[in-house]
Amino acid sequence: MNPVFKAVTEVFKAMLDLEVSRGVTRTAAGMQEVDIRINVKGDVTGSILFQFPQDTTLNIVQIMSGMEIKELDSFVTSAMGEISNIISGNAASYLSKLNYHCDIMPPQIAVADAAIASHFSQETLSIPLHTNIGDMNIHISLDEVK
Repeated sequence: MNPVFKAVTEVFKAMLDLEVSRGVTRTAAGMQEVDIRINVKGDVTGSILFQFPQDTTLNIVQIMSGMEIKELDSFVTSAMGEISNIISGNAASYLSKLNYHCDIMPPQIAVADAAIASHFSQETLSIPLHTNIGDMNIHISLDEVK
């Protein structure tokens, strides 16, 4: 969990000038969100799922692009895939410093209703995060390969 949280806080500070803190899990049934799954392979395997509600997503991409963004289109999902990829790459680098070498796969991106549950096991660690432009959730399901 710590390498992923560290990567999120550093990327959001560097790219968006946003502070990230632990938050409270909130979902609104029927609300659109962008889900990005990054699969991890190597000394640890599994997935990291980033869940960004629509309002948070639009605010992030507006900061990144400097343009007013009003809908979840391919530009928006591509930008969110890229920021999730950067975070995951940084997390993999932090894991490497702990002697866990792994690679990340290209992001899988979906726009869905927040009521759709992720397909993770009981061992999934969920981290609700808060910024001043909105909340998000990260679900980490990584296992050490023996």
